[in-house]
Amino acid sequence: MTKSIVFSAILIITIGIFFWSMRRIFGLIPLLKPFPIKHHGKRLLVTLKVALGQSRIFRRPLVGLAHALVFWGFLIITIGSIEMVIDGISGQERIFAQWPAFYHVIIFSGDIFSVIVLVSILAFLFRRTFLKIKRFYGIEMKPISKIDATAALLIIFFLMISLLGTNTFYILTRPGHLEEALPVSKILAKAIGPVSIYQANILHEIFWWSHILLIFLFANILPYSKHFHVFTSIPNVYLSRLEPLGKMEHMPEIEQEVRMMLDPEGVKEPSSTQVPGRFGVKDVEDLTWKNYLDSLACTECGRCTDVCPANITGKKLSPRKIIMDVRARAKEKRNGLLKHGQTFDDGKALLRDYISEEELWACTTCNACARECPVNINQPLVILAMRRYLTMEEGSIPALLASMLSNIENNGAPWQYPAEEREAWMRF
Repeated sequence: MTKSIVFSAILIITIGIFFWSMRRIFGLIPLLKPFPIKHHGKRLLVTLKVALGQSRIFRRPLVGLAHALVFWGFLIITIGSIEMVIDGISGQERIFAQWPAFYHVIIFSGDIFSVIVLVSILAFLFRRTFLKIKRFYGIEMKPISKIDATAALLIIFFLMISLLGTNTFYILTRPGHLEEALPVSKILAKAIGPVSIYQANILHEIFWWSHILLIFLFANILPYSKHFHVFTSIPNVYLSRLEPLGKMEHMPEIEQEVRMMLDPEGVKEPSSTQVPGRFGVKDVEDLTWKNYLDSLACTECGRCTDVCPANITGKKLSPRKIIMDVRARAKEKRNGLLKHGQTFDDGKALLRDYISEEELWACTTCNACARECPVNINQPLVILAMRRYLTMEEGSIPALLASMLSNIENNGAPWQYPAEEREAWMRF
């Protein structure tokens, strides 16, 4: 009874802190531009393939397999974690065991996957520490990024240790019970040798509490970590932009301007309290909420930057930095926007204070980054939207591009020759 009361109190505090964090992070969404959601059937197929099937991860087969096994293992182990929470509240033990066929499959899979995840995490730690993978470095990758990644891997490592310890000493407290469904823990129990029931019970409780407290700790660290993608990656894949890559989004602001020119009396005037929309993106409030969700789902893996032709050839652009800058700027401005609304101005902006014009114009819009991202982040959408602002609001564009746009406006083609002279080159 005392255990249930203590556990329930800790659980309530954990959930309270977690939802407070979620409210702060996702409270920004209503202040951002809309993102229409259609074609749910197609979205479900994309989610099954990319998120659950980890299809893009497997483009790098060895590392992809290890990551996929960790992901699938977590899905299985999460069922066991849910059981532990219910056990903690109810004061019972292994409550799902009342459905033996289902339960044996789950705990057997979880026991096997706990070792697979453990080995994979050790490999990831070795790789990050000693192999110096190029894409883990870059101007945007501050020391805190390495600390963040290492801390998360270590927490997962100890989660697996505590899970195996819980199952091992459970077997030792109840010889013969569930042994066949916990093959790895059974081997560990035999390796430990004879232990008194009293000692086994104490060690079982220590590992059980260690595991559950690590889960609670991890859940409340994640919202402030790049590993927040544990929560956001699957929703982000489901909400993927289904239009062809590179197709620019429709701008309601332009439509409004055209309607006002053609029929001034037929267009409803914006209210005095309505914030006038910009052409393109200057700061985070000009983004769609899906652009913001992209930034929250970013794993900082660097696959996008690794395939970016501009970055490969020494340009300043890093698609990963673009998304990380969106997240950093949103975090910086979030409290002000939540308190004062979209009119809040802190004297800074995403453009220039975080992302330079040089970075934006270096992009070739090849969309290699968007194709490579394992969680379907669309980096070029942010770049193109910011270019739109530079072009349409400031007229701040490279001279050659200005000439091309002028020719398109006047001649209907990028070249400076009028339509009637387009065949003149054949005369020479």
